[in-house]
Amino acid sequence: MESSESAQDTGSREAQDLITKASDEFDIGNYDECSNVLQQLEKLKGRDCKSHHNQAVAKFYKGKCKDYWGLLKTLEELDVNESSRNIPTISALSPVPLYNKAVIYYHRHMYQTAMDTISPITEKIETYDANAIAMIGILMLRLLLATNQPQKAYRFLETILGHLGINIATLATDECNVQETVPRLEEKTNKHLKLLSLLTHVVNRKIVVVPEDGSPEFAALKAHQYYIMKDFQMAAKQLKKINVDSYMGGIYNHELNTLIANNMGVIHLRVRHYAIATNFFQNAINFDKHIASNLRNAELHDMSSAKSCEILYNLGIAMLHLRRPKEAFQCFLMPLKTYHSNPRLWFRIAEACIMEYEMKRSNDEKLKANSATRSLFSNRIDYSESSQSAAVPEPTMPFAALSLRNALTFTRFYMSQLHTSSSSDESAEGIENQESNWQRTRDNNFCNPSGPVTKESFDTMLSSIYAAHSYVCLRLGDYVTALEMAEELLKMENLSDAHKMLAHMYAGEAFIMMDNLSEARPHLEPTFVSNLNTFDFETKDWQVKSLDAAQNVVRYNLAVAMTLQGDLEMARSLLNTCTHPIVAQKVFNLKKTQGAIMAAALQKQQQTTTPRIT
Repeated sequence: MESSESAQDTGSREAQDLITKASDEFDIGNYDECSNVLQQLEKLKGRDCKSHHNQAVAKFYKGKCKDYWGLLKTLEELDVNESSRNIPTISALSPVPLYNKAVIYYHRHMYQTAMDTISPITEKIETYDANAIAMIGILMLRLLLATNQPQKAYRFLETILGHLGINIATLATDECNVQETVPRLEEKTNKHLKLLSLLTHVVNRKIVVVPEDGSPEFAALKAHQYYIMKDFQMAAKQLKKINVDSYMGGIYNHELNTLIANNMGVIHLRVRHYAIATNFFQNAINFDKHIASNLRNAELHDMSSAKSCEILYNLGIAMLHLRRPKEAFQCFLMPLKTYHSNPRLWFRIAEACIMEYEMKRSNDEKLKANSATRSLFSNRIDYSESSQSAAVPEPTMPFAALSLRNALTFTRFYMSQLHTSSSSDESAEGIENQESNWQRTRDNNFCNPSGPVTKESFDTMLSSIYAAHSYVCLRLGDYVTALEMAEELLKMENLSDAHKMLAHMYAGEAFIMMDNLSEARPHLEPTFVSNLNTFDFETKDWQVKSLDAAQNVVRYNLAVAMTLQGDLEMARSLLNTCTHPIVAQKVFNLKKTQGAIMAAALQKQQQTTTPRIT
């Protein structure tokens, strides 16, 4: 009996020595030797799910972290095989396998799948040691921030710091050193936890001091902080400083250059330097190509560095401001494959289609300036239906209609799920329920990759969608839908004066095209225009850039309706007040049309009153 126990003790000590040796070899990057030691351990103890897992991880690192599908397949097989034999799976015994699966999904930009995978271990995170808590917490924070859930990230940060015995307010101070507070944590883990904690504070617009430690990560965070504070000049200076310091320090990689170029572009976009922003975004795409072009042979941790979708989205916005709709449309197509449920993206695509159509219409009108065919409405042209299918991704009006239907459907759906929280509700929550608070916290992250949206933002977007949809339907000859969208727009709360004017104009035109002039007249009365806000027009990127221009457009359209009703004298007096250049050519054409109508009427009258010989 004694000899048997002695043999067991000897075997246990030998197994423990092999485990320690395998861990040490893995830590120094000697994966071949680590695999050999693990094989020796299997001969001693037998093959189990834990040793199988460790062998798979060592093999993955030995292959330079490229065969992530092989590792993922092994992890899935371990759970399935052990579960079928009613043996506790390794995932049930340790958080590491689920963590590894979530890491793979994170680097593959499969953020929701990663969160679903790691969710079982976050629910019992308090049962793990400090290093495991920090390791799981860092990954979950990255996932929450990547999916634009800043409030939820902040609540989760409070939870994990509570388990580590760190006060969240203390961690945000410049003097706080995580390693001194929790000496059990590894140095690398300390830095990542500190960085993500500060980032979580910054995106939640909480005042923190970002330390200047010389690393590009903290320097970029400081630039982000300046940007959120709307100090764009200091944000740009900070990014330039990162660039200079990186080259001087011998740090040159495409990921860092992509980050700097994209963020510089965003800054210039905010200050309306659209051409400069475009150059930065194009540089960012060129840097990103070096990462994205070789993803199949890239290491797993490099895959998450590819940001083509986000950069192209930004470039598309800049192209719209530069009135280059074809380029903008092409830029939006790639992000659409990933963010196909983003209503804001669908609306931007529709804007590109409308702008392309408007530019073609403007060119056609210049060519037809001397033509006998005249257009009565200032926003109305003859539209011959395109042969292009609405399902084909081309910047056409049919595709604009499709995009706007999608944008409207998604916006209405998300508005029904919109979460509005008050500070009183949050303060009412007890501290004892803090662990579950982070799971109950909701961010309105319906427009990824954009940040969370408020009810006011949704109202503004919905108003813009209604207006654009009404306009497109008018051009396509769908007057019933155009009228419906215009009336829905007029029902919106806190409607801007610019959108109010558009709603009346589109409704009036729809009624006229449906031969209902009596219903059109109230929408075209110029009385409401005098009460419009001038600032609404000056800040819009429209042809109508002033209140005077808006009044002239409304009076002109009313003159058209009066002309159609036969009230030529009143229409002519209205036209004499339309002196703005925006309607000058239209006024001239309408006066010629009125002259032709009056001449035809006079000729007909003369024919009926001339004596005839019988």
